[in-house]
Amino acid sequence: MKLGISAVIGLAAIAGAVFVATTFTTPPIDSVQRGYRGLGMIQSYQNRAYTRLVAANQAPEVLPAADPEGKKASAEYKNLKVLGDLDKAEFDRLMMAMTSWVSPDAGCNYCHNPEDMASDELYTKTVARRMLEMVGTINTKFKAHVAETGVTCYTCHRGAPVPSYIWYTNTNVSHASGYAPIPSGQNRASAVVADTALPYDVFTPFLKEANDLRIIPQQALPQKDAGPRKSIIQAEWTYGLMTHISDGLGVNCTYCHNSRSFTDWSESTPQRVVAWNAIRHVRELNNTVFDPLAKILPAARLGAAGDAPKINCTTCHQGTFKPLLGVSQLKDYPELATPLSVKN
Repeated sequence: MKLGISAVIGLAAIAGAVFVATTFTTPPIDSVQRGYRGLGMIQSYQNRAYTRLVAANQAPEVLPAADPEGKKASAEYKNLKVLGDLDKAEFDRLMMAMTSWVSPDAGCNYCHNPEDMASDELYTKTVARRMLEMVGTINTKFKAHVAETGVTCYTCHRGAPVPSYIWYTNTNVSHASGYAPIPSGQNRASAVVADTALPYDVFTPFLKEANDLRIIPQQALPQKDAGPRKSIIQAEWTYGLMTHISDGLGVNCTYCHNSRSFTDWSESTPQRVVAWNAIRHVRELNNTVFDPLAKILPAARLGAAGDAPKINCTTCHQGTFKPLLGVSQLKDYPELATPLSVKN
């Protein structure tokens, strides 16, 4: 009996050692230097995790270019309120691509009544027009953020009718403009802020409202009429958004900042300027494009507060510093690189 117990204990010890060795061993790590030597401005990547990330961020296959038919799409199809000036062949090709990007399972019927393709009875068709208009705006107006890489429907949708990473107004948190501290919406691990206990409704104050992200006061003591308050409370909200950006882009703080002086723009990387523009870009889209969709979307697509879904950094980036690892689809679909407007 004693021998049996010893054998069991020994086997358990061996199993435990194997479990620890296979579960908690650190995989190979690569690092990329992004700043001056000695400043610790590097990005570290676990090889296995990066391999999975690369596999999940591949651009879709490009459809073969279409031979122009010599007639506009608007001459062939009825009720075209956007893209009607395209050659019919180019229009058909783009519709096929959009179907594969957004609704590969439902196909054309996701937006169209197959008995009357010109009908606007499905809300998805109206939303699709707004999204096309938005894509054209992003690729022309917000180059300070997207540069020449730009975006397409696939950047966010990745083959799903609704992007995987969206957000709604959190009805359980009352922060208000000015960051009302009670309740503060924190001290609960939240995936929104990478499972930390920082305030977890960081999207409303920064990606919907225009609250100040600066957290270091210019005076030693609070001064009357010194502008927006900057205290530990504001710092926690700011760190919450920074944590979201870091997690959404798969980078650490030194991707944008020199940790010797986080606020000093002269010691920051060019990516900080891009991020500054990105915050304002996302905020504008949430207010001017997505909020108005609440009047169009069915109740099942709205949040608890009756609001439309909105976007954040992860919506496009999905864990990579550049969506789809920087692959641009615009060169293959140049019709999305120009301003588009919905005709009434």
